[in-house]
Amino acid sequence: MFTALSRQSCEHTGSRVLYKMSTIVTFVFLLLSIAIIVTITLIQVNRREVLSPGLKYGIVLDAGSSRTTVYVYEWPAEKENNTGVVSQTFKCNVKGPGISSYASNPQEIAKPISDCMDKVKEKIPLHLHTTTPVYLGATAGMRLLRLQNESAAHEVLRSIQKYFAALPFEFRGTQIITGQEEGVYGWITANYLMGNFLERNLWRAWVHPHGAETTGALDLGGASTQISFIPDETGDTTNSTLPVQLYGYEYSVYTHSFQCYGRDEAEKKLLALILQNSGDKSRINNPCYPRNYKTVITTKYLYGSLCTAFLRPENNNLDQLVNVTGSGDPALCREAVSKLFDFASCRGKEDCSFNGVYQPKVKGNFVLPYMIPKFDEIYAKSYCFSANYIYYLLIHGYKFSAETWPQIRFQKEVDNSSIAWSLGYMLSLTNMIPAESNMILSPMSPSLFAGLLLFFTAVALLCLIFLVYSCVVSRMRKNACHVDHVFPVE
Repeated sequence: MFTALSRQSCEHTGSRVLYKMSTIVTFVFLLLSIAIIVTITLIQVNRREVLSPGLKYGIVLDAGSSRTTVYVYEWPAEKENNTGVVSQTFKCNVKGPGISSYASNPQEIAKPISDCMDKVKEKIPLHLHTTTPVYLGATAGMRLLRLQNESAAHEVLRSIQKYFAALPFEFRGTQIITGQEEGVYGWITANYLMGNFLERNLWRAWVHPHGAETTGALDLGGASTQISFIPDETGDTTNSTLPVQLYGYEYSVYTHSFQCYGRDEAEKKLLALILQNSGDKSRINNPCYPRNYKTVITTKYLYGSLCTAFLRPENNNLDQLVNVTGSGDPALCREAVSKLFDFASCRGKEDCSFNGVYQPKVKGNFVLPYMIPKFDEIYAKSYCFSANYIYYLLIHGYKFSAETWPQIRFQKEVDNSSIAWSLGYMLSLTNMIPAESNMILSPMSPSLFAGLLLFFTAVALLCLIFLVYSCVVSRMRKNACHVDHVFPVE
């Protein structure tokens, strides 16, 4: 006969039913918790929206010797190998002469620039104004002014800084760039626009073009001219090459800038040389001007620049008037233009351009921005001079030949972007502007997702612990009942 204790421990059917119910409920909660954890994780991962960080903008003022041009550039906030993929979105020509012409009245610079900057404000989203950098790069005109009158050049730049300090943009200051920098930035622009640095592959990703050859760059400004290219031979590169790093690749670019050999300064020098050899110091004939064309200039216009100051006669009155008459003589014009260059100093040297300057043999295609945008008297009267000057510069100066001449392309724009050094300048500056990552927008905030994940994980662990505990207790009870049946108490 079994004892009362044995019957009590093994025959409570009601407690067994309650135990089974609680186990089933716990198991259901465990499955639900696991299902919820998996569901919210899949939703959080698969329903994420990748938002592009948008566009960045930059403004560059190309302060040349004859005029100032404002460019607006934009690029995706994420970069390609640390360099932005930059495009020109707006261009505005500032009315009036270059900033170096305001040496005697620097306070007057703001007005013409403000007309363009008012238009720029409309081209850039308002909420990005305060983070949009503005750079002003001054070229040969200001280089000459700084050599001639450093305090006047400083006042011009200070007036510009004062003006931009009141604008909503992030002004990064003014800089008088060197001739070499101007040449290299122009080279960067030309090759970037020609697609020699980046191209799209079949998957629309930016890649470096396989086997791409670089393009040389020729620039003829008002006060200086530049030539830049990658030569075959290295030669004497101590002071004539600059390193360039873009999109993860390095280049060694030969570049040279000839100060005072821009179109405007060269024409002044031509007139000064003609006046020097004239018997009548108040009247000269210019063979490069159209026949019977007449104009009046001052000796201040001729000798006011450092490029021609050495030709000024002693005790010369800078207010003296000179009557200029065009004779339209092509042969005499060519002869007069040839005297602007010192070719004798390179005699017998193959790696020399003019004035004794080292230059390796030109290689590859070249781009020369077309610098005469409209038919205006100031340009029209000088067409003959400009044509002869460019011819002597390219053929006798840079040593282009009948074989290499066809490799020169005269272009003003490529894909609506100006071939100006300012684009290359902006590209180089993007190397120093931090990139931004894509923005990930999740269905739940990180704190809510973490909270739900922690809660249901805790529920699942508690359910699992309870089920393990229940399993152990159930096994112990079964063993106890088995012992009671085997060893009954009488």
